[in-house]
Parts: sequence; C-alpha cells; structure tokens
Amino acid sequence: MKLTQAHQDTLQTILAWRRDTRHFRTDPLAPTVLDTLRQAMDSAPSVGNSRPWRVLRVVDKTLRAKVSADFERSNAAAAQGYEDASREAYMALKLAGLNQAPEHLAIFTETAPIEGRGLGRQTMPQTLEQSTAMAIHALWLMARACNVGVGMVSIIDPDRIAALFEVPETWRFTAYLCIGYPEFDDDTPLLHRVGWQENTPTRWQIR
Repeated sequence: MKLTQAHQDTLQTILAWRRDTRHFRTDPLAPTVLDTLRQAMDSAPSVGNSRPWRVLRVVDKTLRAKVSADFERSNAAAAQGYEDASREAYMALKLAGLNQAPEHLAIFTETAPIEGRGLGRQTMPQTLEQSTAMAIHALWLMARACNVGVGMVSIIDPDRIAALFEVPETWRFTAYLCIGYPEFDDDTPLLHRVGWQENTPTRWQIR
C-alpha cells in the first residue's frame, strides 16, 4: 500500500490534537471502542516481538479510590519541591482526571517475558519499557482518532501501585491512564495555556 499526502495530513492532525486530557465526561465507553483501543496496542512494535505490556483494566471502586489517594499524597509531596508563586501555580494545575474518567488502565512492563526469547534486549533491557511506551502511544493516537481522550497520571508512587495491584515481581509499573470522552477539545496543551512550559523544538544535531 502506498500512503498519500492525505494520510500524512490526517496523522499530523491527530498528533496536533493528541492532548493529555484532564477533564472528562463520565459517559461510559462502548465495548467496541475499548476493543479498538486494545487492538491498537496489538499493532505496536516491540523489541524482538516481546509484547511486554501487561494491562489491568481497573473497575473496582475501592482500588480506584486507593489510586486517587496515592495521587493526592504524591501531589502534595511534589508541591513541597516548589516555593512561593511556583507552588501556588503548581497547586492550581489540574493534573489528573481520576474521579471523572470512566476507564482506568494500569499498565506494567514484564521485565522477563518469554515472548521474544531475549532477541534485541540483551544489551539494552530498557527496550522492554520503550516497547510498552510505544504500545501506549499507539492506544493514545487511536483514542484521539475515536474522539476519546487519554490522560497519563505520573504523580503516583510506582512501588505502592505495584503493591496495590499485587502484580508479579517481574512486572514494573509503567503508566496509569485515564480514558474517556473529553469535556472539551483543545489543540493547545494545558501547560502552554497556563504559562507553565512551552514546547522546546526538536533539533537534530549533526555529528
């Protein structure tokens, strides 16, 4: 198949509108949409075809509440790393949509997968987590194409999350995603809009 300029334009549009969603509607996602997102992860590349991502769909209200409590604890601790006006600006940010998003995914990386038989990761084992990151990105882009928003919650303690879900010792926590229909669409990142941080352009250096 020869892809066209129209395909490039569509992908660029999806990339431009792939925002980190914090404001969700509570409407549930249809099973067909969830299956489309799962299939997008199946299409992601991985080192040695290891498929190291392990995904937990978190529906239990008690577990969700514990994740939210860990976020609040971690967020308060993170705020202490700032001073005065910066702390106020930090605390004003909405950094998670845990209480509104209808879908939560806890994503881990299997650090000793049978799949792939070690191909390509002997010298760079971190490629396993890079593979999981690519699977997350594939889900994220497909979600945007389905008019669904995704938000990554990074202000949580990885060890506590792993203990909370009682995962195998070889699973390393990679990401916690909130997924749902956004309250509004925006092609401007939240941190740009509030003046926290603009994008630094990517530059390819010559060596």
